[in-house]
Amino acid sequence: MKFLLNSLALVVIVLLAGCGGREVTRTDPGTVTDLSGYWNETDAHMVADSIVDQCLDGRWLTSFRAGDRSREERAPQPVVVVGSIFNESSEHINTNLFMNEIERALLESGEVQIAAGGASRGEVRAERSDQSIFSSPETAAEYGREIGADFVMTGNIGSIVDEEDNTRSIYYQVSIELIDVETALKAWMGSLEIKKMIEW
Repeated sequence: MKFLLNSLALVVIVLLAGCGGREVTRTDPGTVTDLSGYWNETDAHMVADSIVDQCLDGRWLTSFRAGDRSREERAPQPVVVVGSIFNESSEHINTNLFMNEIERALLESGEVQIAAGGASRGEVRAERSDQSIFSSPETAAEYGREIGADFVMTGNIGSIVDEEDNTRSIYYQVSIELIDVETALKAWMGSLEIKKMIEW
């Protein structure tokens, strides 16, 4: 019996020693990491960089600067609302990550102004409403002072997957467009294609 208890204790110790836990290593976010071959942060950064470059090099910006700017309080740069990008791919992709990066890079360029859209706009309006009730009249934000957007940026991402034996091909296409709010005409379109080959 004592031998059995000692053997059991030894097995438990060996099992516990083998469960040392997982190892976590912090790396530079810019490091290319392709584990599964599916969409990852490297792809998101590639899309954001390419789309911003294409957008700021587009003819729409020159046309805007040379166009009719008769509306009162027209901003010196075009005002853009960065809207949604629709994920039509075969996998879950958090499109907000690279749309936020596009928004940040456009704003930092100094070439465009970014207006709040979606949930952010709702929060700003709720704050303004609260101020009209709870803040002093001298410090409360006024109604009717928002700058109207000139363009809405939207788009979609799609993918095609082809697989045979131990090889998989994934093709992604990201398409982004700027739509003139007043006319609903498309002022600019940009796209990026990414193709990956995965073998195992």
